[in-house]
Amino acid sequence: MGKKVLKVEDVSIKFNLSSEKHDSIKEYLIKLIKREIQYDEFWALQDINFTLEQGDRIGILGLNGAGKSTLLKVIAGVYKPTTGRVKRSGVLAPLLELGAGFDMQYTGRENIYLYGAVLGYSKQFIDTKFDEIVEFSGLEKFIDVPLKNYSSGMKSRLGFSIVTIVEPEMLILDEVLSVGDAKFRKKSEKKLMSMFDKGVTVLFVSHSLAQVRRLCNKAMILDHGKMIAFGEMKEITAMYEDMINKD
Repeated sequence: MGKKVLKVEDVSIKFNLSSEKHDSIKEYLIKLIKREIQYDEFWALQDINFTLEQGDRIGILGLNGAGKSTLLKVIAGVYKPTTGRVKRSGVLAPLLELGAGFDMQYTGRENIYLYGAVLGYSKQFIDTKFDEIVEFSGLEKFIDVPLKNYSSGMKSRLGFSIVTIVEPEMLILDEVLSVGDAKFRKKSEKKLMSMFDKGVTVLFVSHSLAQVRRLCNKAMILDHGKMIAFGEMKEITAMYEDMINKD
């Protein structure tokens, strides 16, 4: 048995999608008193339980709206679960969506330091990694350009370069391996493989079964907020393939 680095216990999260818009606080309060307000309560995740050991690489599968990104955000601490808890150890680097954690007004250079600070690294540490980050991203010519002028592929390349070069103990990737050109995708996968050798734990959402098969040892299927399967990659990807091929 390896060292447990992540434990998700009975995690559920509920969102309130208020079905009405109110023109004023007064109108809202009157309706509230008269009990005329309807809330559309929506469970984005229900009773999720699983444990990961150091070095596990899990692919999270599911159709759109299954709760995959919500689960990653709960693990990263962006959302607080309505019930249940998440226990994790070590430095966690989330790359949740393109440009998350970046400031669009700042340049690539400034954002490397900003994002590094968000992850808990000192300026001195980022100084030592700076050239390597820029070189890996392939953005040398654009490093002093504000991020608002970057394409989504450029932003994801920069984000991926930062989180993988600082080498966290746990990495969360939400669909970021599917952007950018084929050459960068190949380079990203190669970089991830080298991190696996050092025992990094990775959770990632991918629509590519082939990618999950190449990179993961475990997989999970989410469906409408419920975890319907969790286990060894081969077994779970085969099950998911059957699910999506059914009419």
